Amino acid sequence: MSGTAEPTVFERIAAGEIPAKMVAETDRVIAFHDIAPQAPVHVIVTPRIGRHRDVVELAADDPELLAELVSVAKGIADDLADGQFRLVFNTGPAAGQTVFHVHAHVLGGGLREGSLGG
Repeated sequence: MSGTAEPTVFERIAAGEIPAKMVAETDRVIAFHDIAPQAPVHVIVTPRIGRHRDVVELAADDPELLAELVSVAKGIADDLADGQFRLVFNTGPAAGQTVFHVHAHVLGGGLREGSLGG
């Protein structure tokens, strides 16, 4: 669980408390379709546990978990976007981060107009 009193929305999805259309799961990572897609393929890939607020914290503390997250993202892109994708980490509120539990956006199949918040 995150360092806050309440679990993050992504921890609640990982626990099955909030429904999501899952794409991939490992022991430490989940991936699910974004509820407000910005591209034909828009999948969130995130650790099950919200110990890290952003990708910078994750890279410094657990580079193996970051590598696993990227590997899961690549597998999703291979399956859903012919292996061509953008991998976006929003870091900080001014960069569009709204959920402070590290996560990546896998985007493929062309971008739609709009921001990539999350």
